[in-house]
Amino acid sequence: MATTTKRQGRGLVMAAVFIATFMTSVEVTIVTTALPAIISDLHGLAYQSWIMSAYLLTTAITTPIYGKLADAIGRRGIFQWGVVLFTVGTLLSGLAPHILLLILARALQGIGAGAVMPLTFTIIADYYDFAHRANVMALNNTAWGLSALVGPLIGGFLVDQLSWHWVFFVNVPLGVLVFFLIQVGYREPNRKHVSLTIDRLGIAWLAVTLIALLLGIQALDQQPWLAALLLVLACVGGYLLFRQEQRATDPLIAPQMFQSFTFTVQILTALLLSGVLIGYQVYFPIWLQSLYHLGATAAGLVVTSSSVLWLVSSFLVGPLIKRWVPRTLSLILVFILTCAYLLLTVASPNFPVWAFYVIAMVNGTVMGIVISMNTVLSQHLVPDRYVGSATSILTLGRSLGQTVMTGVYGAVLTLVIRANLHGLSFKTVNAAISAKAAASVHNPQAAAAILAGLHGVFMMVVLMMVLVLVINWRDPNRDIIQ
Repeated sequence: MATTTKRQGRGLVMAAVFIATFMTSVEVTIVTTALPAIISDLHGLAYQSWIMSAYLLTTAITTPIYGKLADAIGRRGIFQWGVVLFTVGTLLSGLAPHILLLILARALQGIGAGAVMPLTFTIIADYYDFAHRANVMALNNTAWGLSALVGPLIGGFLVDQLSWHWVFFVNVPLGVLVFFLIQVGYREPNRKHVSLTIDRLGIAWLAVTLIALLLGIQALDQQPWLAALLLVLACVGGYLLFRQEQRATDPLIAPQMFQSFTFTVQILTALLLSGVLIGYQVYFPIWLQSLYHLGATAAGLVVTSSSVLWLVSSFLVGPLIKRWVPRTLSLILVFILTCAYLLLTVASPNFPVWAFYVIAMVNGTVMGIVISMNTVLSQHLVPDRYVGSATSILTLGRSLGQTVMTGVYGAVLTLVIRANLHGLSFKTVNAAISAKAAASVHNPQAAAAILAGLHGVFMMVVLMMVLVLVINWRDPNRDIIQ
C-alpha cells in the first residue's frame, strides 16, 4: 500500500499525524491531572468515572465504523471529520458549567477521537512498509512522550493558577492546525473501488453491547439488580453481534481477521493492558493528591515518568521483534509489571512517594514495548485490505479496555469507600479527594477510607495483569515473526 501513496506531501502528513497523536494523548494526561479539581468543583465524585468513560465509550463504538469507512472510501475525509468533532467537543468541555454537560461534551470528543486515533496508525501504514513501520511508530511516539512530559505540567499549572476549564482549551488550536495540514498534504493512495454495504445490525448490536456493559458497570455500587440486568443485556448483545458478523456480507468486524489466534492475542493483550493503564493514569494522581497532599503539578509528574519510559522503550520494539518471540517477550515483561503492582495492593499510609515513580517507570517500559508490539503485529498479521480495520479493532480493544475498567475501578472505589465510612459522610470524602482540601483539613478517617478504596482498585489491576499472562501463555506462535 505504501508504494502507491503519493509522497510529495509526506512531511506535512507526518507533522499532522504527530500533532494529532499529541493532541489525543495530551487529552488523557492533562485531564487526569485536573480530575481531582473537576470532581471537587463540580461535586462529581459519584460520577467521576463518567468523565473518562463517556469519552472512551463513544470512541469504542465509533472506532470500527470509521475503520471500515476508511478502508472503503479513503482516509482523509474520515480523519478530518474526526478532527472537527474532537475539537468542538474539546471546546465544549472547557465551557461546561455542570458535570452532566461536561460528560456530554466528553462523549462528543470521543466520537471524534474514534476516527483520529486509529487513522494516525493507518496513515503511517499507508506510507511505510513493515520493515520500517515499527521505527516510524516509535518516532511518532515522541509526540506521545512530549504530551506526557508537558501535559501534567501544563495541566497542573492551569489548575493551580487558573481553573480546570483551561486544560481543554489548549487543544482547540491544535485541532484546527491538524485539519489544514491533512487538507494540504495528504493524497489518497490509488486503491480499488470497494462497494460499501453498511452493516447496520452490526453497528446496532455493537452499540447495545457497549452501552449496556458500561451502564451495568456504573450501576454496580448503587443498583445491583439493574446492573445485573444490563450486564445480561450486554452478553445477549455481544452474542447477537457475533452471529451478525458471521453472516453479514460486509461485516463491521471481519471474522477473517481472527483466524490467526496470534492476532487475537494481540487484541486481547492491548485491551487488558489499556485497562491497567487507565487505572494508573487516573488513580496515581488521586492517591498522591488526596493522601500525600501533593499539588496537581507534582502529582502529574508521576504520569510523566511512565510516559517518558514508554517513549524510550518503544524504540526497542523493532530490534526486539526481530530477535524474540512475541509471546516470550510479553510474558517476561508483564510478569515484572505484575510484581510491581502487587505492592500497591498492600501499601500502607507510609508507602514512600518515590516508589510510585519507580512503579510508573516500570509501567512505562513494559507498556511501551508490549502495546507498540501489539500495534505493529496486528497490522502485519492481516491482509492489506484489512489494515485499516485491524488497526481500528486494536484501537477499539484499547478503548474498550479503558472504558470498561474506568467503570469497574470507579465502582470498586466508591463501594469500598462507602464500606469504610464508619459514620463519616460521603461528602467529606468527596472534598478530601482535592489536594487543597485534604491539606487544609486533614481527616484521618477520610484518608483511611480513600486508601482502602485505592487498595481495591489496584487489586483489580493485578487481576487484569494475571489475565494478560494467561492469554499470552496460550499463544500458539513459537517463532519470530518475519
